Amino acid sequence: MSDAIDFSSLPPGFYPTYETCDAISPICPLQATTLGYSPNLGVNIFVTIGFGLFGLITLATGLWRRTWGFSIAVAAGCILECVGYVGRVLLSENAWNGEAFKMQIVAIVLGPTLVCIGLYLTLRHIVISLNPELSRITPRLYPVFFVPADVSCLVIQAIGGGVAASAGKNNYDILKHGNRIIMAGIVLQVIVLGAFGSLAGDYLVRARKTFHQNPGMEGSALWNDKRFRVFLWAMGGAYAALMIRCIYRIAEMAGGWGNHIMQHESSFVVLESFMVLIACGLLACAAPAFLFPEMSHNQRVKNLGKGRQQGGVDVETGAGEKATGASTSPSDTERRPGTGEAGF
Repeated sequence: MSDAIDFSSLPPGFYPTYETCDAISPICPLQATTLGYSPNLGVNIFVTIGFGLFGLITLATGLWRRTWGFSIAVAAGCILECVGYVGRVLLSENAWNGEAFKMQIVAIVLGPTLVCIGLYLTLRHIVISLNPELSRITPRLYPVFFVPADVSCLVIQAIGGGVAASAGKNNYDILKHGNRIIMAGIVLQVIVLGAFGSLAGDYLVRARKTFHQNPGMEGSALWNDKRFRVFLWAMGGAYAALMIRCIYRIAEMAGGWGNHIMQHESSFVVLESFMVLIACGLLACAAPAFLFPEMSHNQRVKNLGKGRQQGGVDVETGAGEKATGASTSPSDTERRPGTGEAGF
């Protein structure tokens, strides 16, 4: 705890918990709460509005331009974050609000996992649209591996959050078990994020080298498009922010509930709240609906039809006979060479 609690001043056999306390009082002091502080009202209102706004933007652009998988995953993550910070707003008014405490535990832990799914879905489309031949694995395997792995992280953390939230009076052991389960889920998430970053980085480095050496090669028009570059930088920024958040969470949970890191609000705001908010903001403002239209459902159907008419390869599996001559890359068929302009 941030300050020592004078147990001698408490009634015999009484210990302050979310079941025995409903408001701050001499026998239910603020420092006895798990957080050890009342969350800053202004900061949490700002973050709540931010997540709500980014969620609406992502959902609206996704439905409009039909980037469904990406938009639904990121918007759902934003909504969960919004719910979690509503819980922290309620805690700022009453630090002993047990329901609000449970709300923020579960929602804030799970929200970023859904946002990660949006990131994972982009890699397949980037590889297909640039040049699938540069990928070390078949493009369709990216979501086949990373999405179920991320869902596993989600399930593990949800179980841990549920166990921790169910811990009541004198159930410190249950709380510890919930903490360990959440930590296991976050550690797995860091491993999955690390694997994703390694594969994405490897592909982009290979693509950069190849297109530099062969400027007229398949996919070069997309690679040199300024909007696509902005999209890549935004995805990279979101990835870095989510990784920082996950690493912070491991450190925060390692000391158990109520440890000094968990009770340091500034660290939480900077390394949890703002990192996830930055990630969601980048994904909303640099939406593939505008910067990477190849990811939209309509564009993929259009490109698939063109590939079949031209007798090209199946970019997802590599099957079929590749036509000789002009490039059949979706990016090159939709962008005017040398202009960097996309066809919508």
